[in-house]
Amino acid sequence: MQRSLDLYQVPCVRVGAGVLMQCATDCAATGARRALILTSTPIAQLAERLAGALREAGVEPVIHAEVDGEPTRRDLANALAVAANSQVDFVIGLGGGSAMDVAKLVAALHGSAHDFDEIAGNALLLTRGLPLACIPTTAGTGSEVTPIAVIEDEEAELKKGVVSRHLVPDFAYLDAQLTCSMPRGVTASTGLDALTHCIEAYANRHSHPLVDCWALEGIRLIAANLERACEQPDDLAAREAMLIASHLGGMCLGPVNTAAVHALAYPLGGEFHIAHGVANSLLLPHVIRFNAQHEAGRYAAVATALGVIPGGDPHGDAMAGVAEIERLSAAVGIDRRLSDLGIGANALPKMAAAAMSVQRLLKNNPRTVSEADALAIYEAAL
Repeated sequence: MQRSLDLYQVPCVRVGAGVLMQCATDCAATGARRALILTSTPIAQLAERLAGALREAGVEPVIHAEVDGEPTRRDLANALAVAANSQVDFVIGLGGGSAMDVAKLVAALHGSAHDFDEIAGNALLLTRGLPLACIPTTAGTGSEVTPIAVIEDEEAELKKGVVSRHLVPDFAYLDAQLTCSMPRGVTASTGLDALTHCIEAYANRHSHPLVDCWALEGIRLIAANLERACEQPDDLAAREAMLIASHLGGMCLGPVNTAAVHALAYPLGGEFHIAHGVANSLLLPHVIRFNAQHEAGRYAAVATALGVIPGGDPHGDAMAGVAEIERLSAAVGIDRRLSDLGIGANALPKMAAAAMSVQRLLKNNPRTVSEADALAIYEAAL
């Protein structure tokens, strides 16, 4: 018998080129009169397109295009102030994981007596104030389907997450046309972030057969399409495959979630402001090597999904999968060493201590990770 599993999914997911504009119709159908579009400066033009469709549907748009980079508590506070001052009754997150995560928290906290500190953690958010739509313009976080939102606590120099079924959006739109303008570096880092989601959900202490199907298909799609999406940015088939893979990875995060790679990546984002996907892809091979001593069979299956021909030895196959991940990272131009990012050995003990505070993810890892283990993994990645 498998463990019990709770699934909280987006009620309406629209997939296909051009579905962005259907968001306006869906928003109006809820009876909304004023919608807040949370986005970032580089894609403000997309927000203007959506704003035009909202006006035609009878909904007044309010654009807040200031969620640039990894989101912080300050970003959340500013967005909440805009929502309150504008008296919005619908929230739309348009962009990468940063914009969508802030949108999810704004929708949850608008009009609430609670603040971020009171809901940070697992299942502490018990309601949501406003209806919510999420529209990804990158293919990595899968935030448009997850019950998770992560922001940086500037003072603690650490990312903190909120996990609650009330963060799952009401609507999600997977429009591959929106991802074609992603720079190569963003395509690469977000794609490897999605790969990490799928691998960590599959090789996980709380894995489940239903989630395994999503994770393995996500790995297969990324292995087959990431390089093509980087080399041929207008290839809609590759872009849609990556967007679907990202979505599948996101579907894994609610019922299973990630593990040690993400826990160890958090200090890189919080203290050194390393892009989330870059941090994950850099640490992934080293965490797999650490875990594979106890979970070779699962990582051998990951290797097969990556396109590695099985050799019959699970540990050998797992290591071949690691080699393929490293090859893929190099092929799409992602840094592979902490030292390449300006991180020195003297920073590692503090990072290891900080990573140990992310127990909500470390508890999922197939192998127990001590602070000494975390330090050793960082040293291997240096």
